[in-house]
Amino acid sequence: MCPLLGSEHVDAGIRILVSREFLKAVENKVLLQRPTLRVDAAKVNPLCDSVLVIADHSIFPSVRGILKEDFCLSVEIKPKGGFLPTSDFIDEENAVKKRITRFKMHQALKLHDGVISQISKYDPLDLFSGSKDGVQNAIKCLFLTPQNNFRVFLNGSLIFGGMDGAAECVSYTVDQAFQDGIKRVIVAKDGMHSKYFLELVTETVMKSGLLNQLLEVQKLDSIDIEGAIHAYYDFVSLPCMVCRKKGENKLSGRYSSIHSMSKDAKLKLVRNYLISATGKDLSMMISFRPRKSKDVESPHRSVLLKEINQTFDYKASFIDLDMKPLKKMEYYYELDQQIVSCYVQMVKDDEAIQNGAVGIDGSLNSYIAKWK
Repeated sequence: MCPLLGSEHVDAGIRILVSREFLKAVENKVLLQRPTLRVDAAKVNPLCDSVLVIADHSIFPSVRGILKEDFCLSVEIKPKGGFLPTSDFIDEENAVKKRITRFKMHQALKLHDGVISQISKYDPLDLFSGSKDGVQNAIKCLFLTPQNNFRVFLNGSLIFGGMDGAAECVSYTVDQAFQDGIKRVIVAKDGMHSKYFLELVTETVMKSGLLNQLLEVQKLDSIDIEGAIHAYYDFVSLPCMVCRKKGENKLSGRYSSIHSMSKDAKLKLVRNYLISATGKDLSMMISFRPRKSKDVESPHRSVLLKEINQTFDYKASFIDLDMKPLKKMEYYYELDQQIVSCYVQMVKDDEAIQNGAVGIDGSLNSYIAKWK
């Protein structure tokens, strides 16, 4: 991902040799910190003989021999997919994908499955809009309903947000810890720290240009999973189960242009889809610390909050860059179909309830009422 997202923002890590005992100890420690829903999501492979050591990007690197007492505030954002697909391979019955973001539709499925209890108002299209108003609204919505898409750290310790939907909305307890933390970094009148923090995040997201690079990576998926799945079956030399289910002829049907490609071309389609999937599921970690007047030679970029005349050093990194495995292509296709089917059914149910007056917000509200 380094060539695609920029080496400045990607930590390639350092490979070191490890023992089986070390890996087992790591797994035991991680399991204790994971929420119940994520306990079985992934396992540490004890047969590996090496690991990648990645820096903690929620803090600024320390300089040997210099004791730093500054506070560092970091925000982790999961942007999700920032564009609507236009692929001709999207089935007509799934055309809603061309109008509604995957994130919004997935929220309905998560609500149905009990993963979340509240629909987020966050719209990834706002974050990727390039408009300050759009970015500001996206950051505000993430803050109000963080789920696992917006987290804040103070000196590396979590002070806001949660894991896998655990922190669904701002509570007094969490908010108080957050307020106490940001007061150590942002100089403002009481009651104004949150406002300026969100403005700081907005300004930095706009200035960093991270989203422009990320969007280009996401758009490597040019044919959607509904097209890429056909290339996958051919590449792994398996019968195309999608064509079989739809009653399509591989060589003369709707997807014949994919099935007639060279193996190298099919590999490129699948590879680009998997790279894009990583881009849609990664996180951005942006760290801030107040810049002091004597730090004019700081190696880090800076952002100025004019309203309070305070300048901050910042550094921005992409994290959670694990490449998606080829063997999960069928799972990605099935999940995609499940997400769309659940959302479409939600809208149909809402039409019945509202006698044809359908709106996205109304649909979600009715859906919430139905499934609670």
